[in-house]
Amino acid sequence: MSERKLTVFEKFGYGLGDGASNLIWMTFIYFQINFYTDVYGLSAVALATMLLVTRTWDMFFDVFIGIVADRTVTRWGKFRPYLLWMAIPFGVISVLTFTTPSFDPTGKLIYAYVTLSLMMVVYSGINIPYGALMGVLSPDPQERTSASSWRFSFAFIAGLFVQYFTLKLVALFGHGNQQLGYQLTIGLYAAIAVGMFFITFASTRERVQPVPKQKTSTGRDLLDLVSNVPWLVLCLLGIAQVCFVAIRGAAIIYYFKYYIGNIEAVALFLLVVALMSLLGTFVIQYVTRFTGRKNAFIGLMLISCLDLVVSYWVRPDQLGLLYATNIVYCLLTGPTSALLWAMFADAADYSEWKTGRRATGLVFSASGMSNKFGWVIGGALSAALLAVYGYQANVAQTVHAQEGIRILMALAPAAGTLVCAAGMLFYRLESKMPKISAELIAMRAKRED
Repeated sequence: MSERKLTVFEKFGYGLGDGASNLIWMTFIYFQINFYTDVYGLSAVALATMLLVTRTWDMFFDVFIGIVADRTVTRWGKFRPYLLWMAIPFGVISVLTFTTPSFDPTGKLIYAYVTLSLMMVVYSGINIPYGALMGVLSPDPQERTSASSWRFSFAFIAGLFVQYFTLKLVALFGHGNQQLGYQLTIGLYAAIAVGMFFITFASTRERVQPVPKQKTSTGRDLLDLVSNVPWLVLCLLGIAQVCFVAIRGAAIIYYFKYYIGNIEAVALFLLVVALMSLLGTFVIQYVTRFTGRKNAFIGLMLISCLDLVVSYWVRPDQLGLLYATNIVYCLLTGPTSALLWAMFADAADYSEWKTGRRATGLVFSASGMSNKFGWVIGGALSAALLAVYGYQANVAQTVHAQEGIRILMALAPAAGTLVCAAGMLFYRLESKMPKISAELIAMRAKRED
């Protein structure tokens, strides 16, 4: 039983890894679209096209990383070494992605394509093995739910730091030069992230081992994956969940700058986003003991949908109502990522139980694929909708353009939450997990004898 339990220190160390990722990821979610249009100088149309091109092809790289990680054999395990190998490249490319070169418009567009593509590659190279690591920390589903809560708690702590301090640091470091300010701010975040990844590597270990002398092939693993119905459901849910988060995240700066008319209020608003999301994520591990993860996810999404619809009608002078609806939204949607990631670990167990082979890295590549594809759709839809409604950077917006920004802030993500709630009805693995977990323990013990 002790082998199933994780120490607080190990959960802390594991959580730091997602804190490291989200120092950069949350910067992309909340600031990248605005950085590219208002600071870097891309048009909304060019940006929408770039996001579709650079992020779509890279999703297939996620599967490749999952396959390679499953076949990695080192004295440190299968997945932990990638935290060591990829941390520094992750930090360097992050800075380059938020660097504005002194090129002509064509050169700047090419540079943006290249650096964003490289960013997606290094993100896959470190984040997919990190995600897969949760599936081998412990065979106990409740322990994994707890680890997932710690993970996303640190993700939201990092998000809190990013959301509150980014614009302040850009102003501090840039002295009026936003391009320099963003470069130096991301440089600071990248340095911190590298150190956090190293701590995660040092503080965790892989307890769930692959089947001894497991014989498999890439084709067989992929066939197992696409026939894993719980994995397919979770992958689609992950896409929808990240999509609506990306849409709303991208809208916040535009909303305050051009609709509320108070860009200085963004920092406090984003601080509330991070704090409430953190609180919801930490509490959810105790709620699911009574409701189960599936029911909790559905309930959270349905109430979030109603809350977002209400927020659409908020006027610029109703900041109190805006904050109230935002608090409810963040408390409810904050824990949903943690729930999905814990379910991905169950999907890996289900695959081993069904096939007799374990491919944790490949299963968890779904999380990377869903994150990126959701980011693709969310980011591209955000830029495209801005273009459709006639958005022009750094000028007063028309009433029509403001309407588009309000839709991005409320109605578009509301539709996403409704899709997520409906989609979770097709996930039917949770009730089977006690039986599957018990049989897997017996199978592993028998193999060790």
